Amino acid sequence: MTSNNRLSGKTIVVTGSASGIGAGIAEGMAAEGANLVIADLNLDGAAAVAEKIVASGGRAIAVRVDVTEKTEVAAGIASAVEEFGRIDVYFNNAGMNSPMKYLDITPENFSLVMKVNALGTLIGTQEAANQFIKQGTPGKVVNTASIAGRQGFPSFAPYSAAKSAVISLTQSGARALAEHNITVNGFAPGVVETPLWDKLDADLEAIGEGDAGFDSMAGDIILGRAAQPSDIVPTAIFLASSDSDYITGQIIPIEGGMILV
Repeated sequence: MTSNNRLSGKTIVVTGSASGIGAGIAEGMAAEGANLVIADLNLDGAAAVAEKIVASGGRAIAVRVDVTEKTEVAAGIASAVEEFGRIDVYFNNAGMNSPMKYLDITPENFSLVMKVNALGTLIGTQEAANQFIKQGTPGKVVNTASIAGRQGFPSFAPYSAAKSAVISLTQSGARALAEHNITVNGFAPGVVETPLWDKLDADLEAIGEGDAGFDSMAGDIILGRAAQPSDIVPTAIFLASSDSDYITGQIIPIEGGMILV
Protein backbone atom coordinates (compact mmCIF):
# COMPACT_ATOMS: atom_id res chain seq x y z
CA MET A 1 0.00 0.00 0.00
CA THR A 2 1.52 3.28 -1.17
CA SER A 3 1.50 5.87 1.60
CA ASN A 4 2.79 9.33 2.36
CA ASN A 5 1.82 8.64 6.00
CA ARG A 6 0.02 11.95 6.45
CA LEU A 7 -2.43 10.13 8.72
CA SER A 8 -0.01 7.69 10.30
CA GLY A 9 -1.29 6.36 13.62
CA LYS A 10 -4.64 8.19 13.47
CA THR A 11 -7.77 6.13 14.06
CA ILE A 12 -10.63 7.24 11.85
CA VAL A 13 -14.25 6.10 11.93
CA VAL A 14 -16.20 6.47 8.67
CA THR A 15 -19.94 5.80 8.72
CA GLY A 16 -21.69 4.62 5.57
CA SER A 17 -18.38 3.32 4.26
CA ALA A 18 -19.39 -0.07 2.85
CA SER A 19 -19.61 1.49 -0.63
CA GLY A 20 -19.48 4.71 -2.62
CA ILE A 21 -17.89 7.87 -1.24
CA GLY A 22 -17.38 6.34 2.21
CA ALA A 23 -15.49 3.33 0.89
CA GLY A 24 -13.38 5.55 -1.35
CA ILE A 25 -12.31 7.91 1.40
CA ALA A 26 -11.71 5.03 3.84
CA GLU A 27 -9.38 3.31 1.40
CA GLY A 28 -7.65 6.60 0.58
CA MET A 29 -7.03 7.43 4.24
CA ALA A 30 -5.82 3.90 4.99
CA ALA A 31 -3.23 4.41 2.26
CA GLU A 32 -2.02 7.42 4.27
CA GLY A 33 -1.35 5.24 7.31
CA ALA A 34 -4.62 5.62 9.24
CA ASN A 35 -6.39 2.88 11.18
CA LEU A 36 -9.89 2.66 9.69
CA VAL A 37 -13.17 1.69 11.28
CA ILE A 38 -15.66 0.83 8.53
CA ALA A 39 -19.08 1.50 10.08
CA ASP A 40 -22.20 0.64 8.12
CA LEU A 41 -25.63 -0.97 8.37
CA ASN A 42 -24.36 -3.43 5.76
CA LEU A 43 -21.84 -5.41 7.81
CA ASP A 44 -20.93 -7.74 4.94
CA GLY A 45 -20.12 -4.78 2.71
CA ALA A 46 -18.18 -3.09 5.50
CA ALA A 47 -16.20 -6.28 6.11
CA ALA A 48 -15.31 -6.48 2.41
CA VAL A 49 -13.92 -2.92 2.47
CA ALA A 50 -11.97 -3.64 5.67
CA GLU A 51 -10.56 -6.85 4.17
CA LYS A 52 -9.49 -4.96 1.05
CA ILE A 53 -7.64 -2.42 3.20
CA VAL A 54 -5.92 -5.14 5.24
CA ALA A 55 -4.96 -7.04 2.08
CA SER A 56 -3.29 -3.86 0.83
CA GLY A 57 -1.20 -3.61 3.99
CA GLY A 58 -3.44 -1.28 5.99
CA ARG A 59 -5.30 -1.65 9.27
CA ALA A 60 -9.08 -1.75 9.45
CA ILE A 61 -12.06 -3.32 11.21
CA ALA A 62 -15.74 -3.44 10.29
CA VAL A 63 -18.63 -2.67 12.65
CA ARG A 64 -22.38 -2.64 12.09
CA VAL A 65 -23.83 0.73 13.06
CA ASP A 66 -27.25 2.32 12.64
CA VAL A 67 -26.36 6.02 12.78
CA THR A 68 -29.84 6.94 14.06
CA GLU A 69 -29.37 4.91 17.26
CA LYS A 70 -27.16 6.48 19.94
CA THR A 71 -26.39 3.11 21.55
CA GLU A 72 -25.17 1.65 18.26
CA VAL A 73 -23.05 4.70 17.45
CA ALA A 74 -21.50 4.56 20.94
CA ALA A 75 -20.88 0.82 20.55
CA GLY A 76 -19.13 1.40 17.22
CA ILE A 77 -16.84 3.96 18.82
CA ALA A 78 -16.18 1.58 21.72
CA SER A 79 -15.15 -1.12 19.22
CA ALA A 80 -12.75 1.34 17.59
CA VAL A 81 -11.20 2.23 20.95
CA GLU A 82 -10.94 -1.42 21.95
CA GLU A 83 -9.13 -2.27 18.72
CA PHE A 84 -6.92 0.80 18.27
CA GLY A 85 -6.80 2.49 21.70
CA ARG A 86 -8.52 5.77 20.80
CA ILE A 87 -10.20 7.65 17.96
CA ASP A 88 -8.89 10.80 16.32
CA VAL A 89 -11.34 11.58 13.53
CA TYR A 90 -15.03 10.79 13.00
CA PHE A 91 -16.64 11.04 9.56
CA ASN A 92 -20.43 11.41 9.59
CA ASN A 93 -20.77 10.13 6.05
CA ALA A 94 -23.83 7.85 6.16
CA GLY A 95 -26.84 9.21 4.35
CA MET A 96 -29.79 8.36 2.17
CA ASN A 97 -32.21 9.92 -0.28
CA SER A 98 -35.71 8.92 -1.34
CA PRO A 99 -36.97 11.19 -4.12
CA MET A 100 -40.58 12.32 -4.27
CA LYS A 101 -42.32 15.09 -6.17
CA TYR A 102 -42.65 18.14 -3.93
CA LEU A 103 -46.44 17.96 -3.63
CA ASP A 104 -46.31 14.20 -2.95
CA ILE A 105 -43.82 14.29 -0.06
CA THR A 106 -45.22 12.48 2.97
CA PRO A 107 -44.42 13.11 6.63
CA GLU A 108 -42.94 9.60 6.75
CA ASN A 109 -40.61 10.28 3.83
CA PHE A 110 -39.52 13.62 5.30
CA SER A 111 -38.92 12.13 8.74
CA LEU A 112 -36.86 9.20 7.45
CA VAL A 113 -34.58 11.33 5.27
CA MET A 114 -34.09 13.88 8.06
CA LYS A 115 -33.48 11.17 10.65
CA VAL A 116 -30.71 9.41 8.76
CA ASN A 117 -28.93 12.48 7.39
CA ALA A 118 -29.46 15.16 10.05
CA LEU A 119 -30.12 13.31 13.31
CA GLY A 120 -27.44 10.79 12.36
CA THR A 121 -24.93 13.61 12.02
CA LEU A 122 -25.90 15.10 15.37
CA ILE A 123 -25.64 11.76 17.19
CA GLY A 124 -22.31 10.93 15.56
CA THR A 125 -20.87 14.31 16.49
CA GLN A 126 -22.08 14.01 20.08
CA GLU A 127 -20.72 10.52 20.61
CA ALA A 128 -17.39 11.25 18.92
CA ALA A 129 -17.00 14.42 20.99
CA ASN A 130 -17.79 12.51 24.18
CA GLN A 131 -14.99 10.10 23.32
CA PHE A 132 -12.50 12.85 22.49
CA ILE A 133 -13.30 14.56 25.79
CA LYS A 134 -13.00 11.26 27.67
CA GLN A 135 -9.59 10.67 26.07
CA GLY A 136 -8.50 14.21 26.86
CA THR A 137 -7.32 14.67 23.28
CA PRO A 138 -8.08 17.01 20.39
CA GLY A 139 -10.46 15.59 17.80
CA LYS A 140 -11.90 16.17 14.38
CA VAL A 141 -15.43 15.62 13.12
CA VAL A 142 -16.03 15.70 9.37
CA ASN A 143 -19.54 15.75 7.91
CA THR A 144 -20.68 14.81 4.42
CA ALA A 145 -22.95 17.62 3.30
CA SER A 146 -24.05 18.16 -0.31
CA ILE A 147 -24.63 20.83 -2.91
CA ALA A 148 -28.29 20.04 -2.14
CA GLY A 149 -27.75 21.72 1.20
CA ARG A 150 -26.95 24.98 -0.59
CA GLN A 151 -29.62 24.85 -3.29
CA GLY A 152 -32.97 23.07 -3.01
CA PHE A 153 -33.85 20.52 -5.67
CA PRO A 154 -37.56 19.89 -6.32
CA SER A 155 -37.44 16.10 -6.36
CA PHE A 156 -35.00 16.01 -3.42
CA ALA A 157 -36.69 18.48 -1.05
CA PRO A 158 -36.32 16.48 2.18
CA TYR A 159 -32.74 15.57 1.25
CA SER A 160 -31.96 19.22 0.49
CA ALA A 161 -33.44 20.21 3.86
CA ALA A 162 -31.50 17.48 5.63
CA LYS A 163 -28.19 18.45 4.06
CA SER A 164 -28.85 22.10 4.88
CA ALA A 165 -29.30 20.88 8.46
CA VAL A 166 -25.94 19.09 8.22
CA ILE A 167 -24.32 22.41 7.28
CA SER A 168 -25.99 24.14 10.25
CA LEU A 169 -25.00 21.30 12.59
CA THR A 170 -21.42 21.67 11.36
CA GLN A 171 -21.41 25.34 12.29
CA SER A 172 -23.19 24.77 15.63
CA GLY A 173 -20.87 21.90 16.51
CA ALA A 174 -17.80 23.96 15.68
CA ARG A 175 -18.92 26.69 18.08
CA ALA A 176 -19.98 24.24 20.79
CA LEU A 177 -16.86 22.06 20.74
CA ALA A 178 -14.03 24.52 20.13
CA GLU A 179 -13.40 24.79 23.88
CA HIS A 180 -12.53 21.08 23.85
CA ASN A 181 -10.11 21.52 20.92
CA ILE A 182 -12.48 19.65 18.63
CA THR A 183 -12.97 20.95 15.09
CA VAL A 184 -16.08 20.28 13.02
CA ASN A 185 -15.96 20.67 9.26
CA GLY A 186 -17.57 19.14 6.21
CA PHE A 187 -17.42 18.74 2.49
CA ALA A 188 -20.21 19.10 -0.06
CA PRO A 189 -20.02 16.75 -3.04
CA GLY A 190 -22.00 17.36 -6.19
CA VAL A 191 -22.79 14.57 -8.64
CA VAL A 192 -20.62 11.58 -7.74
CA GLU A 193 -20.71 8.37 -9.76
CA THR A 194 -21.66 5.83 -7.08
CA PRO A 195 -24.26 3.05 -6.59
CA LEU A 196 -26.41 5.64 -4.78
CA TRP A 197 -26.92 7.51 -8.04
CA ASP A 198 -27.94 4.32 -9.86
CA LYS A 199 -30.71 3.91 -7.29
CA LEU A 200 -31.67 7.59 -7.48
CA ASP A 201 -32.02 7.38 -11.26
CA ALA A 202 -34.35 4.40 -10.90
CA ASP A 203 -36.34 6.19 -8.19
CA LEU A 204 -36.65 9.35 -10.28
CA GLU A 205 -37.77 7.32 -13.29
CA ALA A 206 -40.41 5.66 -11.14
CA ILE A 207 -41.95 9.01 -10.15
CA GLY A 208 -41.84 10.39 -13.68
CA GLU A 209 -38.84 12.64 -13.06
CA GLY A 210 -36.27 10.76 -15.13
CA ASP A 211 -35.14 13.97 -16.81
CA ALA A 212 -33.86 15.25 -13.43
CA GLY A 213 -31.37 12.41 -12.97
CA PHE A 214 -27.63 11.84 -13.12
CA ASP A 215 -27.03 12.83 -16.74
CA SER A 216 -29.07 16.01 -16.44
CA MET A 217 -27.39 17.19 -13.25
CA ALA A 218 -23.91 16.21 -14.46
CA GLY A 219 -24.52 18.42 -17.50
CA ASP A 220 -24.34 21.49 -15.26
CA ILE A 221 -20.78 20.76 -14.12
CA ILE A 222 -18.39 23.28 -15.67
CA LEU A 223 -15.41 20.89 -15.46
CA GLY A 224 -17.35 18.66 -17.81
CA ARG A 225 -17.67 15.41 -15.87
CA ALA A 226 -19.22 13.87 -12.79
CA ALA A 227 -16.99 13.14 -9.81
CA GLN A 228 -15.56 9.77 -8.87
CA PRO A 229 -15.15 8.85 -5.19
CA SER A 230 -11.39 9.33 -5.73
CA ASP A 231 -12.05 13.03 -6.38
CA ILE A 232 -13.28 13.35 -2.78
CA VAL A 233 -10.29 11.61 -1.19
CA PRO A 234 -7.73 14.48 -1.15
CA THR A 235 -10.12 16.80 0.68
CA ALA A 236 -11.04 14.04 3.14
CA ILE A 237 -7.36 13.47 3.87
CA PHE A 238 -6.82 17.21 4.32
CA LEU A 239 -9.72 17.51 6.77
CA ALA A 240 -8.52 14.46 8.73
CA SER A 241 -4.89 15.63 8.92
CA SER A 242 -3.10 18.25 10.99
CA ASP A 243 -3.05 20.49 7.90
CA SER A 244 -6.63 21.55 8.76
CA ASP A 245 -6.08 22.19 12.48
CA TYR A 246 -6.93 25.90 12.17
CA ILE A 247 -10.12 25.35 10.16
CA THR A 248 -13.49 24.79 11.80
CA GLY A 249 -17.16 25.30 10.95
CA GLN A 250 -16.46 25.19 7.21
CA ILE A 251 -17.98 23.29 4.29
CA ILE A 252 -15.66 22.64 1.35
CA PRO A 253 -17.49 22.16 -1.97
CA ILE A 254 -16.21 19.35 -4.24
CA GLU A 255 -18.50 19.61 -7.24
CA GLY A 256 -16.54 20.63 -10.31
CA GLY A 257 -18.00 24.13 -10.36
CA MET A 258 -21.63 23.02 -10.43
CA ILE A 259 -22.86 25.68 -8.02
CA LEU A 260 -21.03 29.00 -7.85
CA VAL A 261 -21.89 31.33 -4.99
